[in-house]
Amino acid sequence: MSKVLVGMSGGVDSSVAAYLLKENGYEVEGLSLILWEGKSQKDFTTCCSLQAMVEASKTACQIGIPHSTIDVRDYFTEKVIEPFIDAYVTGLTPNPCILCNRFIKFPFLLKEAEKRGADSIATGHYARVEPAQSKGHGAKSLHNNPTFNIQHSIKGNELSNKEPITHYLLKKGIDPKKDQSYVLYVLRQEELKKLTLPLGYYRKDAVRKMAEELNLSAVKRAESQEICFIEDRNYFKFIEKLSPIAGNPGPIIDMTGKMIGMHKGIYGYTVGQRKGLGISSPKPLYVVKIDAVKNTVYVGFQDNAKKKEFFVKNLNWLVPPFSETFRASVKVRSMMKDKPATITYHASRSIAHLVFDEPQWAPAPGQSAVFYDGDIVIGGGVIKIPA
Repeated sequence: MSKVLVGMSGGVDSSVAAYLLKENGYEVEGLSLILWEGKSQKDFTTCCSLQAMVEASKTACQIGIPHSTIDVRDYFTEKVIEPFIDAYVTGLTPNPCILCNRFIKFPFLLKEAEKRGADSIATGHYARVEPAQSKGHGAKSLHNNPTFNIQHSIKGNELSNKEPITHYLLKKGIDPKKDQSYVLYVLRQEELKKLTLPLGYYRKDAVRKMAEELNLSAVKRAESQEICFIEDRNYFKFIEKLSPIAGNPGPIIDMTGKMIGMHKGIYGYTVGQRKGLGISSPKPLYVVKIDAVKNTVYVGFQDNAKKKEFFVKNLNWLVPPFSETFRASVKVRSMMKDKPATITYHASRSIAHLVFDEPQWAPAPGQSAVFYDGDIVIGGGVIKIPA
């Protein structure tokens, strides 16, 4: 019997993932990572909190699997919280979920799986992992058979024809509203070959219905927020509290070069932002650029916030590029639809130049651009727009 170590956050998704694996005959163990806990927030209910660990333990008991926790708060602070703050105070817009997946969640799950004798790891992400050499098992034929996919993705390094599997593909989940492949583009082959994502073959409403029918404790929890460690969504307050160099007020300048207001500190702004600018205008204004050196926020109209081309750095390739220049669809924000673009990869400089067919809404330096071939993730990197 194969053993699977499931990362459990205390929420519906990871709880149902654990349940599905157990129902499919696997030995399942739940593991929760204690990531962050606001000292003054005893009722902190996000997936980072100690309370969430309690909920995960309750759910594991209901499912009938062992559950434990490990404290990785120091690593989370170093690899996620500090870079998050540093990015905002330098005018960038970070994605802490991607940082967490790259440096914390999946590396620790793999490490703990090895310690505990688990063959595989699993999470509740809405995405799919499939062997690249899976002949006759295309995505379309698998959608209607989630059980087969769960088993197939765990069974390891041999196909039915005994050909060794040398490469694994990350694909979009079948629910377009919940697809989370964007935040997983930073995974490596050593993680993909050990990873199963049961929920990639389900839609969110079906997962929630399943949890309700099972009366899982996790159903009582609200949907996780985009950034789990900022419960009230007040980035400004969070950064001010933790950073002694958060910044100073400075000018807000329009596209004509005229100063039309003052900002409270560049760390409180992001490209594409409309609300909270404190400026009256006959037409809506948006942040179009942030200059940390000049401590200046630039604003303009909607079209000014669109970009047709930019560079991407810190690249991670899940499918190595087959030529220097190629076509792909690209997603520049997690909840936006991927759009067609031409990508030129400069290997010697470790950057890629993206040119979209049509200008894209507010690509923000510090966020990620993820490349797709249909539903397959090719790779991605961090957006860098030239000054």
